[in-house]
Amino acid sequence: MASNRGVVYVEPGKVEVRSIDYPKLLNPRGRTANHGVILKVLSTNICGSDQHMVRGRTTAPAGLVLGHEITGEVIEAGKDVETLEIGDIVSVPFNVACGRCRLCKEQQTGVCLNVNPARAGGAYGYVDMGGWIGGQAEYVMVPYADFNLLKFPDREQAMEKIRDLTCLSDILPTGYHGAVTAGVKPGSTVYVAGAGPVGLAAAASARLLGAAAVIVGDVNPARIAHAKAVGFETVDLSLDAPLGEQVASILGTPEVDSAIDAVGFEARGHGHEGAKHEAPATVLNSLMEITRAAGKIGIPGLYVTDDPGGVDGAAKSGSLSIRLGLGWAKSHSFMTGQTPVMQYNRALMQAILWDRIDIANVVGVKIISLDEAPNGYAEFDAGVPVKFVIDPHGQLRR
Repeated sequence: MASNRGVVYVEPGKVEVRSIDYPKLLNPRGRTANHGVILKVLSTNICGSDQHMVRGRTTAPAGLVLGHEITGEVIEAGKDVETLEIGDIVSVPFNVACGRCRLCKEQQTGVCLNVNPARAGGAYGYVDMGGWIGGQAEYVMVPYADFNLLKFPDREQAMEKIRDLTCLSDILPTGYHGAVTAGVKPGSTVYVAGAGPVGLAAAASARLLGAAAVIVGDVNPARIAHAKAVGFETVDLSLDAPLGEQVASILGTPEVDSAIDAVGFEARGHGHEGAKHEAPATVLNSLMEITRAAGKIGIPGLYVTDDPGGVDGAAKSGSLSIRLGLGWAKSHSFMTGQTPVMQYNRALMQAILWDRIDIANVVGVKIISLDEAPNGYAEFDAGVPVKFVIDPHGQLRR
């Protein structure tokens, strides 16, 4: 039988590369999945969402195979697969979606009703998301392949652009979704909270959508410096100067048209002392303060229903002290939830192939081997301004 290796969650702060089962055309409940394919993984990325699990901030079980950002080559197809062939190179949306339920038919693939018995929405290699095996591995099974997979039109071109195309499985559509739901349009002024990969993808997406000014804020000096180096305005949230004042120093006004939360539930406070401590409502409350009346706030940052490491009892159950009255008074619109990747990935693929967006450079893609994955997790957790992309078979150019 063919072998397989993958990145496995062991305990808080620890992942290992282990031998794992070679994938079969079966769903997590053991039913035959003739609608699926087996992929040889070409690239698979470490995501900030993975880090939440690895830090012990979720109920992830030991032995979970990680990874929901996958690009691969079809090497086996079930008998019901009609539109894909052996050798096709494809991008895998991180959402597992059936393509048959009401929400999938409405392109709300982030909350598919059929792939997770516990609740709406499924994902690969993630806690409470249906039990689908993760793709930080040499091989992975993808169900409902005709519906889920985005085929690249030219193999040679895809390999040439793989550093950018690997971002199509999650962070680029997620950042784009944040910008779209924040109402970014030509001439907009935009503030993005968080200079990690998703925040930078959101900033790049805002620029693609025609924003006049894009400001990125963080407490991490290295990430702030990287955001500035790739062309964005920046603010340092570890300073005691209020966010509105820092925005005003750039725009001449303390408000923006659109704001994006690319931080999520592990947010830190603002200011010299505040930045040392977790304060999960800080980002959302600050965005309401600086977003103009009738403005929109996109929230691609992850929030959870259970957080064992929360700062207090409320946070442990996903309850935050949000100033909803402020948002209500300013007639703000909010959009939360998993990104429905398929709403955006084909158009964003075209933007990459036609050199309209340089996403690999913006997010700092760095290719590593599968065996280097544990070190990549440690470096990413330490805050380096890098998007780690795992190359399980050594086929990509470093």
